[in-house]
This record gives sequence, structure tokens and C-alpha cells, in this order.
Amino acid sequence: MSPIQVSIVIVNYNGAEVVLNCLSSIFQHLDSANIEVIVVDNASQDGSPELIAQKYPQVHLIQQGSNQGFGTANNAGADYASGDYLFLLNSDTLIQNNLLPVLIDKLEISSNVGIVGPRLLNPDGSFQLSTAYEIGLWGEWRTLQAVRKYRQPVNRPALARQYGSDQFVDIVVGAAMLMRRSHFEQIGGFDETFFMYFEESDLCQRFRHAGYQILYTPAVSLIHIGGYSVAQAAGKMATEYRRSQRYYYQKHRPGWENWVLHRYLTFKQWRQARRDRP
Repeated sequence: MSPIQVSIVIVNYNGAEVVLNCLSSIFQHLDSANIEVIVVDNASQDGSPELIAQKYPQVHLIQQGSNQGFGTANNAGADYASGDYLFLLNSDTLIQNNLLPVLIDKLEISSNVGIVGPRLLNPDGSFQLSTAYEIGLWGEWRTLQAVRKYRQPVNRPALARQYGSDQFVDIVVGAAMLMRRSHFEQIGGFDETFFMYFEESDLCQRFRHAGYQILYTPAVSLIHIGGYSVAQAAGKMATEYRRSQRYYYQKHRPGWENWVLHRYLTFKQWRQARRDRP
């Protein structure tokens, strides 16, 4: 085993309000001797790269010349990484304990386990939905129903019980994912055509196509604030969501589902245009 066991890769974009707290939690709770922390900055303009370099000189800071998206930045971090494992972590997360040994044990249960995602919590400590069904017309509908149920706080205790044990899932959200670096390299990392949205779904799908399983475990957890980077450019992200969705369907779904999606989105655009008329 290499001296560095886990390479933690964090993508930062104008995240001064969250990324420093994330880094503080990492160095407070994780074994610094067994990790390296890599922050890939997507051309932030808020001074966060300078703050990271000043307050955490032990962090490997990679500064991109432009914002090329979440997947591209993670690939850059993975290329630099030297650990046996990659822990891909959002900048708006907070580590609460030394969760890495448990996640590694879960990953090593079987050579067929490709990605492990821990339980995510809201800042108030409540359960956060962090899995999804396989992307497709049926899978997206099922995930939407789960999200609608989750948005009613009264339902969250029941959902927490539903996800109260280890289970194989189709997708874990990209806020926190542990995998072997060799497997990440084997499948070619993130598809850089995705700028934002669907990139972790595509990664999980390609892991599954390669014969690996995606494991969700509530044995350990961390806080995920959620939505921070997207909020920096909300208008652009709405358009990007549909572009990524169309690309994902073209890449993974049968022709008839692409046809249905195209007709559905065309209808939505037509209806919105009618509403916007003076």
C-alpha cells in the first residue's frame, strides 16, 4: 500500500463561505498521516484560492484557468492523486468523525463493490435523501416521487428508517463518494461532456456497466449543506440541467425514451412561451 491511503478531492467554485469549514473539519477528524487533500479550484473570483493557500498550506491546490465543470475538475484532482482510494467530497460538506476506515471496510467487503456513499445529513442533523434510481423515464419518475415525499419534513423519519441499513442502489449523489482509484481510472473517470448535473449518475452507471455495485451505507454520516455551487449561477444551471439530461439519454437510454423526452421538453418550452406572452 502506498504511503497515502486516501486522496480527498474537493472541487471549489467561489466557495469561500463553505470550503474553509470543510477543510477544517477534515483536518480535525481524519488521520492526516493517511490522507492527502486536493482542492481543484474552478477559476473562483471570491478570493477562496488565496484563503485556502494561506490557511491550509498542506492542501494541494490546483487552479484551473477557467470553470470547466465539476467532472473535469474532479478528473484533474484524480490525475494528481497518489492514494489507493479516492474520496470525492463536495466543498459544502462537514466531516464529523473519522469515517474513512468504515467506508474503506465497506468498499473492501467485496471486489464487486465499486463506490460507497455514506449517509448525508442536513445542517440540523436530519436525514438527507442521497440516492436515486437509474436515470430513465421510469427511474426519474420514481426518484421524483421520493424527492416529493422527502420535501415534507414529516416523512423524513420514515425515510431514514427505510435507509437505515446498507443497501445496493443505482446512484449515490456526488457529495461524498469513496472508490478505488484504479477502478476510477479503469472506467475513464468522469465524462467531461457533462458540465454539471448527471455526471455522478453517469459515473455510477458506467461503474455498474463494468460489473461493480454501488453501496449506500448509514454506518457513518456527514453534513451536506447542499446546493451551494449551483446557487452561484442558478439561471445558467437550469439550462445546463436540460442539456445534460438530453446527453445522458442519448448516451444510455433507448431511442424511444429519447423521442419521448424530446417531445416532453418541446411541449414544456411551448407551454412556457405561451405563459410568457404579454
